[in-house]
Order: sequence, then C-alpha cells, then structure tokens
Amino acid sequence: QLQLVESGGGLVQPGGSLKLSCAASGATLGAYPIGWFRQAPGKERESVSCINTSGGLTNYAQSVRGRFTISRDNAENTVYLQMNNLKPEDTAVYYCGAMLYPCNAIMMPTPDVFGSWGPGAQVTVTS
Repeated sequence: QLQLVESGGGLVQPGGSLKLSCAASGATLGAYPIGWFRQAPGKERESVSCINTSGGLTNYAQSVRGRFTISRDNAENTVYLQMNNLKPEDTAVYYCGAMLYPCNAIMMPTPDVFGSWGPGAQVTVTS
C-alpha cells in the first residue's frame, strides 16, 4: 500500500524559498500522478500543483504559477515542490497526494481525486 511522507517545510521570510519533498514507500510512486495541495486555518483546501506519471505534464494553480515548480524522480520514489518568492498567503500545511485520475492541463485536481496523502508539512511565511 502506498504511503507518502512530506518533508522540507519550515519558517521562511517573504521572498524566500523552500523545497518540499514527498517520499513514497510501499509501492512504486511512478505509477501514480501526484498532486500537492495545501490547507490554511479557516480556509478551504487548495490544490496547488500536479504532475503526471512521467513528469512530462504539470499544472499549477494561478496563485502559485511562476513561483512553484513541481518535479519528480521516479528512480528515487520522490516528488518535489520547489517554492520560490514565498508570500505570507502561502502559509499552510502542504500535503502530497496520489491521484486517482491523471493530472491534466485544464483544471486543478479536486479533493475527491486524491486517494491517499501524507501527514503534511507546515510552511510558514512571515517577517
């Protein structure tokens, strides 16, 4: 059974960068499209990015487009989310999840698309 664990979160000043990792165990990560979503206190869950199984197709929410980059290394069973030019509104718990449907360029994954996800990584952007 696929298990996911996020790491790399932390406290950063506005304009700073963090790189989140999503490590898989129990199954081959390369068989799954993967998405990142985040949830801030009092706010709805927001999908921020997804990547298809080969890494050849990615998509981003408008709120992070141009600042975040998703990538994957299937040999290492890991997906990454490079976050640059972070803003206070990026503060949230970030989760990676295995998607039940392919990542596509038209729309961000909705919550029901995720079959499993990790415990999350806290990202706090503050001066």
